[in-house]
Amino acid sequence: MNRRIFLRGLGGACVAAPFLGSIFDRTVMAQPATPPKRLIVMYTHYGCITTRWFPKKSHGPLTAADLQSTTLKHLAPYVDKLLMPRGIRAMNEWTATLARGQGNDRHTQVNGSYFTCHPVTPNSDDPFSFAQETKFKAMPTGPSLDHVIARQLSPQGTPLLLNTGGQYDNSQSAISYSAAETLFRGLDASQAFSSLTGLFEAGKPPSPDTYAAMRGKSILDIVKDDLQTLERFDMSRADKQKLAAWKELLSSTGNVVASAQCDTSLATALGVTQENIDLVSATSLPDKLTQPISDSMDAADLYSSLAVLAAACNANPVIFLKYPGNYTFKGLGLTQESAGLSSRLESAGMIGACVPGVIDMLLTIDDYYARKFAYLVGQLNGIDEGDGTLLDNCAAVWFQDVSDGCARNLNNLPIVQVGSAGGYFKTGWAVNVDDGSPDLTTGNSEISCADGTPDQVDGMSQETGTDPSLANAPINKYFCNLMNALGVKAGADGFPARGGSEPVTHFGMYDRTEDFIGGGTNPPTIHDPGEFAALRASS
Repeated sequence: MNRRIFLRGLGGACVAAPFLGSIFDRTVMAQPATPPKRLIVMYTHYGCITTRWFPKKSHGPLTAADLQSTTLKHLAPYVDKLLMPRGIRAMNEWTATLARGQGNDRHTQVNGSYFTCHPVTPNSDDPFSFAQETKFKAMPTGPSLDHVIARQLSPQGTPLLLNTGGQYDNSQSAISYSAAETLFRGLDASQAFSSLTGLFEAGKPPSPDTYAAMRGKSILDIVKDDLQTLERFDMSRADKQKLAAWKELLSSTGNVVASAQCDTSLATALGVTQENIDLVSATSLPDKLTQPISDSMDAADLYSSLAVLAAACNANPVIFLKYPGNYTFKGLGLTQESAGLSSRLESAGMIGACVPGVIDMLLTIDDYYARKFAYLVGQLNGIDEGDGTLLDNCAAVWFQDVSDGCARNLNNLPIVQVGSAGGYFKTGWAVNVDDGSPDLTTGNSEISCADGTPDQVDGMSQETGTDPSLANAPINKYFCNLMNALGVKAGADGFPARGGSEPVTHFGMYDRTEDFIGGGTNPPTIHDPGEFAALRASS
């Protein structure tokens, strides 16, 4: 790490300051009383095979056994820290009849509205138009959740968006907008590494202290100047003795880095090294997600490790891991890109014969994503912080753009959260926020293309999706939960506002998907304000 970040996280002389009572009131280096809270989002495209992804229990306490037969089995070790908000709908669904949203495009409007809850512009009322401006270039009329939070909580007022796989988005797949019609580009691995550590600038070597730490130089030598500065303070005799003892401790530990927080040893343990960054940034990689870079991690895991390092270093409390759309998972043995597979067809159409074995192919992708999320969660859970772990002070959430990838329906969304954000959320539960029923459907993903079912699929009729009358609680309310958990404040109208003092109760332009029809012709209205009280730990 650069020298200042290294000292802040490692401790060194800076950690000595809180031990010295006579200068404690004059230092700004004391650690916060409670660990900060973070939101870490993983976002993937094209939904999932919902019948295998969801546990059968949709409301009530969860056990590892509830997950074992599902795609989420990899999260079984963390089931006590897991929360499944069930019954939620995202906004602006594309349908052939304009029944639940705009007519722009079944990718563009869904992704653009997902974290903004705003319609996209320019509007289209023709679901089958191929007009460039409306189908491929339309953007939302408001900012996305990550930027709304970051304006209040992030050091630079912007979130950390990691483009997993190094693939940048256009408006068909982008999810992050800093303002109306303003797409936020985000960072690849190399850019994120530089922004987090300050280790490497173009054409420049590491700083001397950084290089010394990596080569095993004594920690006492690295923090010597800071220790000498402290020794010049007017302090009590007892504090002088404490400082001398601290120097002796540093000397006796030699090259051992004792702290797990924000130091070079943590970065190395997470696999965040220049060598690995260079490997995943290589243009020759056949698959920039599944490429192994060690026995325990692949290229996608390196992006997760960057997110974990950013969280541990308090570099940003708002971290989004965006997986690419329209991707071919060659490392998983697949030869057709993910968008086509989700439609279950060999063409770009919506009706036709199923690709042979397509359900198993989709399950392979689902399983891969679940393993990546479990890796992220495991890394967060492995770092001690406060009275628990880094994970306990996070809300780590896996969002998917749609529910079933063929139907592209937005009700009954597959969402899984791990971590209570410092005790704010209930954990160890599935919570049906729509109506609390214990037997919410897992959907109809295997109604076609599966063994013993028709080998013809009709994406236009959305037959593989969930009945649109079910699971329609607005996602806006969950976003309010997340903002309140992190400490975002609202103005008197309930909308997030810098300088506000109230809880957030409103987000976006609409919270009914039907209001999106016409692209903003209805007055801005939040019909059901507030958060989901059932997701709170106190409920």
